[in-house]
Amino acid sequence: MWQRRLNWAAILLVGIFGLLWVGVVLYADDSSPWMHVAQIVFGILLIGWAVHKAVGLMFKRL
Repeated sequence: MWQRRLNWAAILLVGIFGLLWVGVVLYADDSSPWMHVAQIVFGILLIGWAVHKAVGLMFKRL
């Protein structure tokens, strides 16, 4: 039971971090355009991982 809650907490933290990462890169970062693209791709990968794991946990329970 605790492991399941910790899994959900980790997924939520990674997803929120990914969203914050993309937001900071878009609005506050002053680096070159190709670096923006690389950092946004990293943020999208984090969000994608979180969604993938969340879907896996939802369907694993059924």
